[in-house]
Amino acid sequence: MPRPTAKEIAELVAGRRPAYAKIGVFDIDGVFRGKHLHAEKLASGLEKGLGFCDVVLGWDSADQLYDNTAFTGWHTAYPDAAVRLLPETLRRIPFENDIPLLLAEFTGAAEAICPRGLLRRVLARAADAGYRVKAAAEFEFFVFEETPQSVRAKNYQGLKTISPGSFGYSMLRSGLYSEFYEELLSLCVDMDMELEALHTETGPGVLEGAIRVDEALVAADKAALFKTFVKVLCQRRGWMATFMAKWSRDWPGQSGHLHMSLQDAASGAPVFHDPAGWNGMSDAQRWFVGGQQALMPELLAMVACTVNSYARLIPGHWAPTQANWGFENRTCALRVIGGSPTAQRVEYRIAAADINPYIALSAAIGSGLWGIENRIEPDPAINGNAYAQPPAPGRSLPGTLTEAAARLKASAAARDLFGDAFVEHYAATREWEEREARKAITDWQLNRYFEII
Repeated sequence: MPRPTAKEIAELVAGRRPAYAKIGVFDIDGVFRGKHLHAEKLASGLEKGLGFCDVVLGWDSADQLYDNTAFTGWHTAYPDAAVRLLPETLRRIPFENDIPLLLAEFTGAAEAICPRGLLRRVLARAADAGYRVKAAAEFEFFVFEETPQSVRAKNYQGLKTISPGSFGYSMLRSGLYSEFYEELLSLCVDMDMELEALHTETGPGVLEGAIRVDEALVAADKAALFKTFVKVLCQRRGWMATFMAKWSRDWPGQSGHLHMSLQDAASGAPVFHDPAGWNGMSDAQRWFVGGQQALMPELLAMVACTVNSYARLIPGHWAPTQANWGFENRTCALRVIGGSPTAQRVEYRIAAADINPYIALSAAIGSGLWGIENRIEPDPAINGNAYAQPPAPGRSLPGTLTEAAARLKASAAARDLFGDAFVEHYAATREWEEREARKAITDWQLNRYFEII
């Protein structure tokens, strides 16, 4: 079904009571920032664009203002930045009386650091090389019988999940909570972010939702919206969902794996499959993996984007610890998946559920394209348990967000792929994030040092 035109959207909203739509942009941390907009303002914005306060690009996920970025800050007085509304992203929010929702992205000078704009530029590079990119995200998230008020009252300790124990792929749990499953699956259909699969994972109250494959930019929209509206749905039920990389030392981290493949832009033929290649891998797929492996240590800040991300990257918890790859090997950072020509793809397993999908996909796809452009050969594929094998030279990953940000700033490939403006701004925001974390006095520190030191 064709998407409505800008004129049709304006008329649709004007005919509602009240005559409003919602519009929003995703910030550096992947937080959805937006507002209600009157029909007349929406019509004008669809025709000529809008202004949106650029503080959205100048603060962190807690609305704390960066003090180390050049693009915006007190020194610029936080003016409006230009945004374009995107008619093709129209959705309706079913539990808000079907109010129309439109995504937007920054343009003008702000486009250089806009997460969605970043991914568009990477995909334009793919198009220039004759490729179309398909992608999909799958997210693990824990669900709690808690509210925003109760978790704060408990200081985030002793939280109650919706169900106890380890029940991976549980038909018992999915039957018990069938109403919630139906609500979630229906929401995803209604908001054009349909799931391919939904199941329980190992741990109390943890689910995994795999979003259906689509064009990469659309897939990123769906992934970012999924994270937001899963949280909305849960809180409307008196529950909470978290997409932290690791919320508890007792349970594995939460993945946000990214699947991707290339098609020939002219014919639509799969690019990654070659029946004569090892396990069906074409030269292009091998070089794509080679680029991803080579640049992973330099681009890790774009994927492991929070201080908490690095608590997940430990051996034995279904999270990779080195820049390595294997065929159908879930202990590696990169898993090549074989099968039919259309199924042949790469799973970028280093990513956790805390990713900004636009930025993480930019890193994953951009590094793969760089590998094809430079014909980068990967290391030999890992067989067996990757955790038990010593890292190959140059494949160790940064251990902290600060180290990862420094590697990003020093990366010539990152600057070529993403532009100096994005690299400088994004690296500064990650340095800020870890600086904020260092201010915290944790329970672990108090338990360890309060009496004995």
